[in-house]
Amino acid sequence: MRKADLVNKISDKTGIPKVDVLVTLETMFKEVKDTLSSGENIYIRGFGSFITKKRAAKIGRNIKKNVAVHIPEHYIPAFKPAKEFTAEVKKLVEPKPDNGPGEDGDD
Repeated sequence: MRKADLVNKISDKTGIPKVDVLVTLETMFKEVKDTLSSGENIYIRGFGSFITKKRAAKIGRNIKKNVAVHIPEHYIPAFKPAKEFTAEVKKLVEPKPDNGPGEDGDD
C-alpha cells in the first residue's frame, strides 16, 4: 500500500476530504521525524513505539578502493510494534503480494 492508497482508504472510511487526510498524514510524518530527530521517542498505546536505536562505531570497508573506513556511532529510527499489533499480524494466513511504487494492483 502506498501513501495515496492510505489517503483514499481513510477518506472513504471517515468521509473526510482527501486533501485534509493528506495534510494530516504529512503533518504526522513530519512530527514523527522532528520528534525522533530531537532525541525523543513516541509511544502510542495499542499501536507501537517510534524509537531511536544507537549503532556503535565500527570499521567498515570501501570495497572499490579496498580500504578500511571508520563509521562513527550514530542513531537510526525504528518502530517497535505493540503486543496487540503483533498479535493481529500473527493471525495473517497469507500476505498479499507487494506491488512496489508505481505498480498498480489492478490487472
